[in-house]
Amino acid sequence: MSKHTPEDEEWLIVRSKRGDLEAFNKLIERYQQLMYASVLRMLGNTETAADVTQDAFLSAFRHIDSFKGGSSFRAWLLRIGSNLACDHWRYKQRHPAASLDMLTDSEEPHAQETLNSLVTSAISDNPEEQLLTHELQALIQRGLQDLPLEQRVAVVLCDIEGFSYEEVATATETSLGTVRSRISRGRSRLRQYLVQHRELLPRDYRLTN
Repeated sequence: MSKHTPEDEEWLIVRSKRGDLEAFNKLIERYQQLMYASVLRMLGNTETAADVTQDAFLSAFRHIDSFKGGSSFRAWLLRIGSNLACDHWRYKQRHPAASLDMLTDSEEPHAQETLNSLVTSAISDNPEEQLLTHELQALIQRGLQDLPLEQRVAVVLCDIEGFSYEEVATATETSLGTVRSRISRGRSRLRQYLVQHRELLPRDYRLTN
């Protein structure tokens, strides 16, 4: 798939606002994997993440007139996805019997580059290393699910999806100070969780107390 330039994206948005479904489908092609991956990290369930992702794009199409040019379309989409993911998570917390799939301060943060590299570790051809990589991904996902919802969303957007603090603030409709606090606390809690399971981390990333 060719990568759209910003000008292409602006034109696709204009056409989408006119009701052009084909243009909007091209926007979906560009951002579908990003949306799905972000929602999956927030909710931890593949089927639920797929449903929420679909609902998010439907909502985006219905409300695309509310998107103002000059701002980040990516952040606007992720705000819709994050809101729907949070709504779903809160619903499950109020109805815990409905699903068994939902799992429910220090200033020494786990660096963004380190967490991102752990999440995106390449799969080796070695079966043993493949198993270790799978276990590592599952460990990180469990650690993320253990975070309070607001911290989890902020850490996923910043440290895994690579959003700037400003973009996270836009996507979550919160202040920059609140975003910094949530990311700092979330990184600290996730670091503590990974320290407890350091034997599963690659040697170069093993953490100490």
